[in-house]
Amino acid sequence: MTGAPSAPARTGAPSAPARARRPSAPARAGGPSAPARTGTTIAVTDAAVLRDGRTILDGVTLELGPGLTAIVGPNGAGKSTLLGVLSGDLAPASGAALIDGEPLHRLSHGELARRRSVLTQDNGVAFPFTVREIVEMGRSPWSRTASRGDDESAIAAALAETDIGHLVDRRFTSLSGGERARVSLARVLAQGTEVVLLDEPTAALDLGHQEEVMRTAAALAAAGRTVVVVVHDLSLAAAYADRVVVVAGGRLDAVGVPAEVLTVERIERVYGLEVELVERNGRFVVIPVRGGAS
Repeated sequence: MTGAPSAPARTGAPSAPARARRPSAPARAGGPSAPARTGTTIAVTDAAVLRDGRTILDGVTLELGPGLTAIVGPNGAGKSTLLGVLSGDLAPASGAALIDGEPLHRLSHGELARRRSVLTQDNGVAFPFTVREIVEMGRSPWSRTASRGDDESAIAAALAETDIGHLVDRRFTSLSGGERARVSLARVLAQGTEVVLLDEPTAALDLGHQEEVMRTAAALAAAGRTVVVVVHDLSLAAAYADRVVVVAGGRLDAVGVPAEVLTVERIERVYGLEVELVERNGRFVVIPVRGGAS
């Protein structure tokens, strides 16, 4: 993943000096390096979001192209807010959100849905739709276009990629939290957009399905799509992302490849927690330093 381009960041925070030798950047087995930025680009420029008198995002400028970007940061840092602005679901108080240079607010709902798909943290569905019906909803933006002929193949692929083929006749309301998360992800995949925005898609999943979700996101990125994932697990971000965006206090603290961004010094400063980085098979994991038994 070395060689992935860094996006511009409105931040004056310098990189902390290295305190210990940093493991080399993790590599996905058989995975290509980040694709050249020739596909769809999303961006925010000088974006600010205010809520209840508080500044949630403060003058953020960020541009992201094809590849897998992980947005990380502590709770309340503004990660989901930033994703909401990038998706067009949340209008900034100032600044702008763009897709290929075009302001999102100028696009119709249908056009926006054909250009980007979004998985939010809230996977709730009030009505007892079946799993297949939920996944089919991802194809609704294409219902009056020439691409409607791709519906069945897109749905079948999404079911397979998320390992939910055995659930197609189940009611969504009867599923576990992890199963609901995978069904919601399948709906997003079936939508077939060039930009895929995922807000904590691994939060309710077991270890195996967390890895599957990140592998799926990485495969989409390797195919030239622009994929952005909000994730809390820094080890997952290090293992799969082409670039990492660190958000702290509503501002961008750093943007770049994992090897440059996820340093011990930065993690400890941003999270207020002592950690160590341990390399395993060319990847590294972030481990909190815990005191011994008294």
